[in-house]
Amino acid sequence: MTTLARDRGQPERLANLDAADAAASPATPSVRWKILLYLGALIVLLGFGAPGGGLIGLPISFILKNKLHLKAHQTALFGLVAATPIYFSTLFGLARDRWSPFGMGDRGFLLLFGAICAVVYVLFAFVPLTYVALLVAVALARIAYLFVLSAQSGLTSAIGQQHVMSGQISAAWNLFSSLPGIAALLLGGAFSDLLEGERADQAAHNLFFVGAAIMALIALLALCRPASVFQNLRDERLRHARLADDLRRLIRHWPIYPALLIWMLWNFAPGSVTALQYYLQDTLHAKDAQRGQWNAVFAVGFIPTYMLFGLLCQKLPLRTLLIWGTVVAVPQMVPLLFIHSVAGALVAAAAIGLMGGVATSAYMALLIRSCPQGLQGTVMMAALGLFEVSTRLGDVLGTDLYDAFGGFTVCVIAITAVYALILPLVFLAPRSVVDMPDGEAPKPLPR
Repeated sequence: MTTLARDRGQPERLANLDAADAAASPATPSVRWKILLYLGALIVLLGFGAPGGGLIGLPISFILKNKLHLKAHQTALFGLVAATPIYFSTLFGLARDRWSPFGMGDRGFLLLFGAICAVVYVLFAFVPLTYVALLVAVALARIAYLFVLSAQSGLTSAIGQQHVMSGQISAAWNLFSSLPGIAALLLGGAFSDLLEGERADQAAHNLFFVGAAIMALIALLALCRPASVFQNLRDERLRHARLADDLRRLIRHWPIYPALLIWMLWNFAPGSVTALQYYLQDTLHAKDAQRGQWNAVFAVGFIPTYMLFGLLCQKLPLRTLLIWGTVVAVPQMVPLLFIHSVAGALVAAAAIGLMGGVATSAYMALLIRSCPQGLQGTVMMAALGLFEVSTRLGDVLGTDLYDAFGGFTVCVIAITAVYALILPLVFLAPRSVVDMPDGEAPKPLPR
């Protein structure tokens, strides 16, 4: 049963699917490339249109700093409050797994909430740029955006499972999602100049119009239904199941626990954000532009090993890539102990990125494989919420360590210790989930 039949109002319970229909089946190479290109376009558009990043997050940060003249702690508080919807990401994923707007499944979410987010951005462009107006607008846009993101995450994960290409999906997902962030970092100086002076308000409004156009394009993309993506994609959601049953099935699904715990530890990294910034600027005397360059080099450094993982995952079991990816990633921050200049820091940034690419892709592939059928959106959005919370908590702990010990060495030690805790967790992942490469169907996960 294809999703086209589901769109026409013929939902079926997963329990009624026969064994042949429920089995994962590899896609042909040409279909896989078409799927990856479609998902890549969607992921890149979402990255550029994100309220907290891409083309929108950066101008907001400049407005808060340059126009509203907020202090650092006030800007941090703005980010903390505006990010509130992300802390409840699991609920957006659960909505995706239980609701089908217009009977279109994930495409319905892209259409409805992509349009709503575009409208919010348009309104944003006409509202005077005050603290409260920005806070409300970002929060509203983020709510609509999270519904769109839940559809993309659930769709991407379901494709990875059903076509046994979780590793290739993970590599592409990480690669494409990094591009908007790299572009924003490279354009940061131009944005800074654009958002200063007498025409700063108009420039900011124009950027919000661009954000609206991007989200409108996502809504239009939902009207397309490429056969390579949707023709052989089963709708596994149990829309008539009770919420309590879905939650019980999720809680009893063991594979998600090691996967989510690994993801949480990987993103905890105490000291990798604020403390690192202070280290680069106070100890190595890096300028603001050089700090941006460090972030850009760091992000670009991941790309070659994302691509390497995309090749290796088709030949090696995920278990092997998890183990060796983690072994390489544990000392990821150690190169920072041996640098004494900004130029050296930039070289270290490239090495640090290279050391983390395989691990990041492997951990995301594990998440995709570990999702219970029909609840992919819930698990992947829970991972997003964990990312946000663990990153912020790690930043707070790292900053405290940096201040208490008066240097970045203690942060490197803390990050290395946290990453080392990941290795034993890798062995807790069920062998039925990790003992095969892409293209080899795993044993069916519990429903």
